[in-house]
Amino acid sequence: MQNTEYMVQGTDVTPRDGRVAGDFHELNVWQRTKDFTVFLYRLTDRGAFRKDISLRDQIRSTAVSIVSKIAEGDELGSSRQAIELFNSSKGSAARLITQIAIAYEIGYLTDHCFDQIREECQAISNMLAKLIHIRVRAAH
Repeated sequence: MQNTEYMVQGTDVTPRDGRVAGDFHELNVWQRTKDFTVFLYRLTDRGAFRKDISLRDQIRSTAVSIVSKIAEGDELGSSRQAIELFNSSKGSAARLITQIAIAYEIGYLTDHCFDQIREECQAISNMLAKLIHIRVRAAH
């Protein structure tokens, strides 16, 4: 199994320049989620995942959905629409944790790998909660 020690440190959600919207690729939460998605693609390209196409594709689709909604939300002109997409992305992170839990329970993941993936999903969810809070404040 691939080493899962890639996790990016830090939970800041906005770039160093403090901007609130636009240039999604500068968002730390987008960068972290994109890297995590690439990791999940590589992880699910081996072992039992290679044969379980349905679960593999669901995990991949959910991970891509999370990072894509962050990008879309950040590029929208409306804070309300952005907040909706960030909330949806946060919900998708919970869906991903569920899919990973199933993969773990059926023996596709080690304890260590499962714990790291679950922690990374939770960290991303927490970053999204902070981003939502920032956008709600900026909208008022």
